[in-house]
Amino acid sequence: MSKMRFGLQARAVAVMGVSLLVVAIMVGLWLVRLGSLQTEVRTLGGQLVGSLYDDQAQRQGTSLASDLAQALVNPMYYNDSEQVAQLVRALKAQPLVSYVRVFDTQGYLVHDGSETVADYGQRLDDPLAEKAFAARQTLLQRTDHVLEVTVPVLLGEQRLGGVRVGMDLDRMRLQQAQAGARLDSGIEVVSRRYLYTGLGLLAGLLLLTVAVAVYVQRTLVRPVRALVAAARRIEQGDYEVELAVTRSNDEIGELVRSFATMSQAIARHDREVRKLAYTDALTGLANRLAFRQTLEARMAAIPNADQRLALLFVDVDDFKRVNDTLGHEAGDEVLLRFVERIKTAVNLYGGADSLLARFGGDEFVILLADGDVAASALRLAEELVVELSKPLSLSGRDVFLGSSIGITVFPDDAVDASGLLKNGDIAMYQAKLAGKNCYRYYSRAMDHAVERRVHMEQELRGAWERGELHLVYQPIYRTRDRRLVGVEVLLRWQHPQLGAIPPSVFIQVAEQSGLIEQLGPKVLRAACMEARRWEMVPGGEQLFVSVNVSPRELRNGDLSDVVVACLAESGLPAARLHIELTETAVIGDEMLAASLLDKLHRHGVKVWLDDFGTGFSGLSHLRQVPVDGVKIDKSFVADMQRDPDDLALTTAIIAMCHALGITVVAEGIEQEAQFDLLAQRSCDLAQGYWLSRPLSSTQLVGLLKTLQ
Repeated sequence: MSKMRFGLQARAVAVMGVSLLVVAIMVGLWLVRLGSLQTEVRTLGGQLVGSLYDDQAQRQGTSLASDLAQALVNPMYYNDSEQVAQLVRALKAQPLVSYVRVFDTQGYLVHDGSETVADYGQRLDDPLAEKAFAARQTLLQRTDHVLEVTVPVLLGEQRLGGVRVGMDLDRMRLQQAQAGARLDSGIEVVSRRYLYTGLGLLAGLLLLTVAVAVYVQRTLVRPVRALVAAARRIEQGDYEVELAVTRSNDEIGELVRSFATMSQAIARHDREVRKLAYTDALTGLANRLAFRQTLEARMAAIPNADQRLALLFVDVDDFKRVNDTLGHEAGDEVLLRFVERIKTAVNLYGGADSLLARFGGDEFVILLADGDVAASALRLAEELVVELSKPLSLSGRDVFLGSSIGITVFPDDAVDASGLLKNGDIAMYQAKLAGKNCYRYYSRAMDHAVERRVHMEQELRGAWERGELHLVYQPIYRTRDRRLVGVEVLLRWQHPQLGAIPPSVFIQVAEQSGLIEQLGPKVLRAACMEARRWEMVPGGEQLFVSVNVSPRELRNGDLSDVVVACLAESGLPAARLHIELTETAVIGDEMLAASLLDKLHRHGVKVWLDDFGTGFSGLSHLRQVPVDGVKIDKSFVADMQRDPDDLALTTAIIAMCHALGITVVAEGIEQEAQFDLLAQRSCDLAQGYWLSRPLSSTQLVGLLKTLQ
């Protein structure tokens, strides 16, 4: 029968378990007690102070307004303006009174406590005025900064007017904050007492930790140090480690005996590990690490400035679409096919010393070192653009992709590996901006372009809060009677130094940087709030407001929640809000788009498909992703008079949409002839500079008034 042993692992587990249990209990009790006490006291104290000050504001405001109303009966009855002024000014001098307004039965200002009473005889039109005029008894109204008390001035049953007394909530909040600070000070004193108790507990824990450390040092650390010395030799590559024979039967003894076996296994696998570390698992090409080391070595080995290296940075265009639509296995197959095409091109034009590596994801880098590398890079880039744009047959369908290529040369463009790789990436990015499936050489100007884009992104952050961004509204007319029926919301940026920045510039920056996810909800909310205010103008209650939504907002998946929240906050009827999605955004993820449209439809919001006809197959997607309306892209409208094909296509789109019960909107109308052609073909709605340029909210209200 083997002798039971209380080994190293068991001893360590036992000691640390007891220590952790004690620590957990002591610290837990202290934190729970201290935290609960502070939370309860602060919560109750804050609620009590807030309630007291709120009650005080209501009582004091009601009392002051009531006293003034009673005192004004005779002066107002006998039109004693001097007495009215004395009473109003005396009340206005009270510390917490923000304003005093006395009005007559018609709602016209009698006195406001000022010396000149500049608005005397004018009807009050502030947001609280209407309810105040209608009050037949004491009325309390509240804004963020004022608690207003309205009391009618009555002579018997006869109403002579009313008194509006505004209590300054900001001053009361200041007093409340001061009281809260005094309360916090008291809580802090109590907290210190508990802190001292906690420090005592921590001191006890410290002593316990020291005791545990001494024990672990004797039973664990000292034996392990001997193993550490052996491990360091293994780290340096000496895997044939000889350790002294130990007779110990605990875990340390077993570990020492395992070291010799382990070192032999490590030596066997070392070559395999090195191969994996420098090779891409999918393609078998050199990976980023191997390429970087080779690049640095070749740069250091160049004997003179006459010899150059060329680097091509290749990125597969729209590769994410393959992964999203066909799956990652299909994506891997596409990459392998691309690698074969790239290898063939490199073998033809790259030379014997060329190096191809997968830099990560869908990015590849090619290093050229033979002969005239600039000419070789040009021929190779042209070949790659042609070959990589050819269709790939995958799962019974043709996949069309392409490549964006950036070219940079050492030492012309950079003197180190980091700079050269950065320049290649910048040039590749410029190729994508140029329309993809092309190549671009790096130039110093690209650095400035990147810097300008970064600067614009920085300026765009906070532009809404600084008031630099504002909304304008493009009127939309019904073609059969040219009646104004709605507006499209457009965002404009007026920079204090750069002036007016085109939307085509800053919207792209916002989309690429992700700022559009912050700006989109703000634009939607502001548009809903503004549309709600138009209801005060005759005809304004019938206008719908159309708001564009970016593909990033669509992909987030919470667009419907944002729309519902904006409608609830503004009070705008859902039927008056139209959401515009670009055709390319919908085609990118039809399942997500269909689910989103269903949610928006359930809430009563209409959805339009913007830039219709510019996607891959616009007509066929109307069945999978049903919409309420489509906006024919302005490129079709612009060429209708000159190009019979565009006119025929536009006519077909209108007829097809009407057959499906879909509203058709034409945008970009700049001539009367274009409008007449569309009206003859029963296009429902139209917008463009010929009908009206984008208007500010004030200009739109003025337009509505002229139409009445």
